[in-house]
Amino acid sequence: MFENLSDRLDRAFKLLKGEGRITEINVAETLKDIRKALLDADVSYKVAKNFCDEVKQKALGQNVLKAVRPGQMMTKIVHDELAALMGGQATDINLKGSPAVVLIAGLQGSGKTTFAGKLALHVKTKKGRLPLLVACDIYRPAAIEQLKVLGAQTGTPVYTEDDNRNPVQIAQNAIRHARNAGYNTVIVDTAGRLAIDAEMMREIAAIKKAVAPSETLFVVDAMTGQDAVNTAAAFNEQLNFDGVVLTKLDGDTRGGAAISIRAVVTKPLKFTSSGEKMDTLDVFHPERMADRILGMGDIVSLVEKAQEQIDEEEARRLNKKLARDQFTFDDFYQQLQMIKKMGNIKDLASMIPGMGKMLRDIDVSNDAYKGVEAMIQSMTPQERNQPSIFNGSRRKRVAQGSGISIVEVNRFVKQFETMCQMVKSMGGNNKARNMMKAMRR
Repeated sequence: MFENLSDRLDRAFKLLKGEGRITEINVAETLKDIRKALLDADVSYKVAKNFCDEVKQKALGQNVLKAVRPGQMMTKIVHDELAALMGGQATDINLKGSPAVVLIAGLQGSGKTTFAGKLALHVKTKKGRLPLLVACDIYRPAAIEQLKVLGAQTGTPVYTEDDNRNPVQIAQNAIRHARNAGYNTVIVDTAGRLAIDAEMMREIAAIKKAVAPSETLFVVDAMTGQDAVNTAAAFNEQLNFDGVVLTKLDGDTRGGAAISIRAVVTKPLKFTSSGEKMDTLDVFHPERMADRILGMGDIVSLVEKAQEQIDEEEARRLNKKLARDQFTFDDFYQQLQMIKKMGNIKDLASMIPGMGKMLRDIDVSNDAYKGVEAMIQSMTPQERNQPSIFNGSRRKRVAQGSGISIVEVNRFVKQFETMCQMVKSMGGNNKARNMMKAMRR
């Protein structure tokens, strides 16, 4: 997402390259390209125009310091305005009440049910809550079965009433059950339609009135672009929801919905979701998204993902092993598994400033490590824990056992040895050690 927009904005900023100062003329040329870039990203004309007007006002009022170039100043202004347009700062989910009730609404196919499962895992692991999923989509049997599957995947119980055709009663009964059974968070998955209709709106409004949720979230498919914004506006008129969830950000989307939905419905975008895995739900941070749009990466999110997977005690243990030259193939294999749990490798790399553009046309697959894993799995336990004994005959046997050429095995061993030496030398450096400590905080 945002790749085309990032390129267009980058070209727009280059118009100011070499300019000694910001003037009304060069700002007008730059903003013309920025407005076109936003429109091409499926941002509404009104939002794009208002955005450019704000940027122009800020830019012409700036006194550019000698140490800062006009292009850099414009990038900073656009970054700040993009972040403000998308909400300014992250907005947390409201989980007040006993139990707290979260009502999920949206069109059919928007990813409501999948989001319900992801949210259950999120509140369970990130907030220490005991969630209960409630199946109130009585019209689509597959939705109930899907919710049960997702509940099993996340270890979350699912409340259903197979013979009850009244979703309002089901929701009320579920809350009573949650209160009696000790669940402190109830997540209600409601029915959707292929398009907005009065009957659906009345049903969701009736459920909301009956259960008085602390949070009503509208789920929208980011791939529908500006239609997503229009749908959100129509739902908000009827439901007055509390926040928006953008799903399918890993699809072929231009990003216009993420940029303009906050300005249109004046409700915060709280979560973004990508893929089918249950751990691919992210709290929406406007400033970090602005960083990514402008090609600045998102180091903070990358560190947070690492912290979720890397145990601090385990990290200390590995640091000691590296310092003593005791890092093994087994340790390396465990690290690979942690990296894979963090998410898609290309997405992770794009969070590093500058890497997104470098990898744009390169196919980086999560299967890239399969060859390395096959080699390590073909080793004996002794070889995995004593890299020093991994001689020529052993390498030949591992190559045959893993289906990898002896050249690739030798290359991997060489890279492993180089990595160990490099990290070992970093371990003796106070700056490197302090940096690693800071990242673990």
